Amino acid sequence: MRVVVVTESFLPQVNGVTNSVLRVCEQLQGRGAEVLVVAPGQGPTEYAGARVARTPSVRLPGYAGFRVGRPWPGMTTTLRDFRPDVVHLASPAWLGAQAARTARRLGVPVVAVHQTDLVRFTASYGVTTGVDRAVWARLRRVYGSAACTLAPSRATVEELQARGVPRVRRWARGVDTRAFSPAHRDLGLRRRLAPRGELLVGYVGRLAREKEVHLLAALQGLPDVRLVVVGDGPQRAALEQLLPGAAFPGFLGGAELSRTVASLDVFVHTGSSETYCQAAQEALASAVPVVAPAAGGLLDVVADGHTGLLFEPGSAADLRRRVEQLTTDPDRRNRMSRAARWAVRGRTWEAVGAELVGHYADALGRPGPAAVRAA
Repeated sequence: MRVVVVTESFLPQVNGVTNSVLRVCEQLQGRGAEVLVVAPGQGPTEYAGARVARTPSVRLPGYAGFRVGRPWPGMTTTLRDFRPDVVHLASPAWLGAQAARTARRLGVPVVAVHQTDLVRFTASYGVTTGVDRAVWARLRRVYGSAACTLAPSRATVEELQARGVPRVRRWARGVDTRAFSPAHRDLGLRRRLAPRGELLVGYVGRLAREKEVHLLAALQGLPDVRLVVVGDGPQRAALEQLLPGAAFPGFLGGAELSRTVASLDVFVHTGSSETYCQAAQEALASAVPVVAPAAGGLLDVVADGHTGLLFEPGSAADLRRRVEQLTTDPDRRNRMSRAARWAVRGRTWEAVGAELVGHYADALGRPGPAAVRAA
């Protein structure tokens, strides 16, 4: 099988879309597929055996480190020369819309993946006038031309269906339970981050407006608690001023990230516009209970009262209350820690990759692995 993956974000930018595309490339290559990635901006031109074709990009206003694709004259020639069986659109926006039109003209089936809440994302950076109608009109055109649209959570499936998107299927995300495991808990790291033996409450993700990281200010002053804020982004300087007692280790990856997540006592996610939230799932795999907003994809990731606690979206007071319920009750925290690891035991990238190939087979009208449909 030959697959073109068109993504709005790729290395060196690291975010949820990029990470999902990396795992897709690995899974497809492992199954013998030939993969071409089309991605905006400068960066590596190969990943896991897949060639990466780079397109022109522009800087996103208000986010200097984030670049988005713009129309690319080489799209038609690239797709025609590669002769794909399927075009995979990863969180399509501008570049994905062009790829969808091109694939339609060439008669190539499209599988689209909805991963980013573009309405809230663009509104976070000052694009507000008519953004809701314009974004959904564009997405309906793109998704309407696809053989199917894959969404990572039940809440996202329901929203797409309510917006008039046809042929929506649920396709969740996997987690590497070897990379993210309680075995990586590092007592030396804990001593450095909490020299007085404090509990570690941590956030991992981009430090950007749409992530609502400012809500962490409500956790200041909790007894015997040290905040750890992992990541980078345009709001880092402002957050360092807002949270003077927190540790800001910056962007972490690989083994360093695994050790840090596993060394936390409670993981907190603040953003209420997530279609899934891979960082929260990685915390669960590390046996760390999660406190997160009761919204969007997090409703699928966190089992309230079992693997973590859900708070009212946007409510700093409720966030503080929920975190305090865990930091003051070690027995409850330990029960949730055990349940967290157990809850993700079957969510492997191998299983998720098999589901994706099944969706490709459906798009091509071929027999293939059973595809998971929305419940």
